[in-house]
Amino acid sequence: MPATLALAQKTPFNLRTLTLPRELADKNNQFSGLYLRGAQLLLLSESRLQERAEAKVYAVDLASVDQQLTDKTRELAYKKYAIQGLEQVRARLDSAGQTYEGLEGLTMLGDVAYMSIETTTPSAYCYLIRGTVDDAATRISLDPGYLVPLPKPAPTNGTHVHNAGFESLVGYHQQVLALFEYNYFARDNYAFEVPTTASGEVPRYVPVARLPFRVTDMVSVGPDRFTAINYFYKGDDDAVYRPAAGDANARLVQEGSGYKNYCRLISVRYKGGKLSWKPLMELPAEYMTYNWEGLAGYKEGYFLINDKYGPSNQSTLVYLQKK
Repeated sequence: MPATLALAQKTPFNLRTLTLPRELADKNNQFSGLYLRGAQLLLLSESRLQERAEAKVYAVDLASVDQQLTDKTRELAYKKYAIQGLEQVRARLDSAGQTYEGLEGLTMLGDVAYMSIETTTPSAYCYLIRGTVDDAATRISLDPGYLVPLPKPAPTNGTHVHNAGFESLVGYHQQVLALFEYNYFARDNYAFEVPTTASGEVPRYVPVARLPFRVTDMVSVGPDRFTAINYFYKGDDDAVYRPAAGDANARLVQEGSGYKNYCRLISVRYKGGKLSWKPLMELPAEYMTYNWEGLAGYKEGYFLINDKYGPSNQSTLVYLQKK
């Protein structure tokens, strides 16, 4: 039995689709990250300012989620947090010759939200920003003095991986661990550990075991342990993610003479100063074609959300509920 299927049997889940309010289901939100904050599930919008999108994070009340899981007619309660100061950050990137594309990762340390900015492919850096959450005013006010450049890992020919950024952020020992989307270079795959103390913000390199396909979000599930989304898109734009002929991973994504979408969760471990991984579970076939961008752990299960891509053609939030 393939290892992925054997592991899936050991961690069985029921996949439950939640009904989002119309405002949240709007595909133009292009959700790119999830984070569990107390009694809230935070939904990070890509906030594509270049498309006149609003900079925002939604907070869904978890009590209403529990109610809907019991009674499908119950509506999810939510509120919106405006992200203040993002236009000014974008202007700083413009002046540095980097091009803002959107927000991709979200994590929190206390009441401080850390978010990653993805830039266009030719840009050499992605960025880490932070802001304080004000519940009374329902806003996240960005720290104007905090803008940490994260150099994009790149092939030896000096180009950059198409449409890739630091999509996975997790808080780790009062630091932010940032994992790049592409981790299948022949050598030198690495994440960044960013200190959050006033003494320094210089990212430190953390080696990553060679990992196929995209990594689009990651969540802490215990001491030095994480779960991450490992996703493959079959389109030609993502040809760089295709395993070479003869690669053991190719069987997961090849279909006849072409390719198929593929998505699984993987278990990631931080030990000995480096990150290693192993398969955890594959998603059911009917959910392989969604572009899953956000992951959060909840009651021994997981929330997953897509951006706007997938058969539903809108924001889709699902809950993997442990049996």
